[in-house]
Amino acid sequence: MEDQLKIPQLLLRGALGITFLTPVSDRLGILGPAGTGNIEWGNWHNFIDYTSTLMPVLERPVVNVMGGIATVAELIIGILLLIGYKTKYAATGASLLTLTFIVFMILSVGIQKPINYGVFTAAAASFLLSRIPDYKWSADRLLATKSI
Repeated sequence: MEDQLKIPQLLLRGALGITFLTPVSDRLGILGPAGTGNIEWGNWHNFIDYTSTLMPVLERPVVNVMGGIATVAELIIGILLLIGYKTKYAATGASLLTLTFIVFMILSVGIQKPINYGVFTAAAASFLLSRIPDYKWSADRLLATKSI
């Protein structure tokens, strides 16, 4: 079974890693300004404005902190998934983070937004990745073979 999962887990790790790193790049303005191409926010201020709509009961400074925490979490998870380090933990964290996004999005803007953004898919894919027993072509595998 593990041999059957070596390529799918690699593709899943890559897809999820990019899925987490792209919005971080967007909100930091790395991908370009708002309104160009497929840029959603283009800068931190626009991202926090959107985050405020997801957390309407929180004051702006608290939303800024929550947005920062989410951004750091997404950055760390994205990098860990791409290199395959602590993959099981990163995938579990990705699943929990995306489930949190789903709850806030449904409560504030309805169910269509998380569907449009593929958040349900990311949550399910992250959970699936966390259940795979072995991550071939990963830092996890490299470190495990070096310790033997």
